[in-house]
Parts: sequence; structure tokens; C-alpha cells
Amino acid sequence: MITNQSRRTAPAVSSAPCRITVCRGCCCGDARKVPGVDHAGQIPRLRAALGGAAQVRASECLDVCDQANVVVVQPSAAGRAAGGRPVWLGLVNDDDVLADIAAWVRAGGPGLAEPPGVLDLYAFTVSRRVGKAVEG
Repeated sequence: MITNQSRRTAPAVSSAPCRITVCRGCCCGDARKVPGVDHAGQIPRLRAALGGAAQVRASECLDVCDQANVVVVQPSAAGRAAGGRPVWLGLVNDDDVLADIAAWVRAGGPGLAEPPGVLDLYAFTVSRRVGKAVEG
């Protein structure tokens, strides 16, 4: 379950927004591995739904291919200060989940806003080694 376990008042921090990483290596973004998804349009649709509320970047393989397509939502500076941590979402293969991710991030994202309940179905935990690849 995605929670804001350590919700508290955030100290003054920079206004760095949330960052969203979309895996586009190996299996993610590959129509042969995940058919029936408009992979090329997924990132532009997510950016449009976010309306500038977050930075979106594509990455090479994040090494969690069984969860393709993978999206990682990293908290904003304020969200991190409030206890938010990166949230890994797998099987992000339709526009409804993209809309839910965008709504959550526009509301503040990890550490600042409760995610739509349906995102609990997409959330998964990764090893520290894999997690460090994105947090870099």
C-alpha cells in the first residue's frame, strides 16, 4: 500500500518538482513484449496530463522487466522533506493509470498527497540495487 507514513510539515526547501522516470529499455516500451499499448505516445500523453507539474524522463532498462511498463514517481523536494520516497509502479499500460499518476503528482505526489487508491494495485517494491539506479 502506498502511504504517507511520515506526513509532517515540511521545512522550507527548494521548489524542485516531482520527477517521473518511465522505463523504455528491454521490455518496457516494446510492442513485442507488451502488445496493444501505444508506447510511443505514452510519455507525451503523461507530460500533457501533468501540465508541467513534473519532469518526465525516459530511462534505459530498470531491471524489473516482469512489471513492464514501469514508471517511478520520485517526490518533489518538499515531498522528500515531508517523508516521501520514490514509488515504483508496474504494468502501467493504459491511459487511465497515467491519468491517476498525473492527478496524484499535480496534487503534490509522494509525501504530500494521498495517491488514488487504485495505484496500490500497481505499486511494487524493488531491491536497493535497482532503486539506486533511478535515485542516482
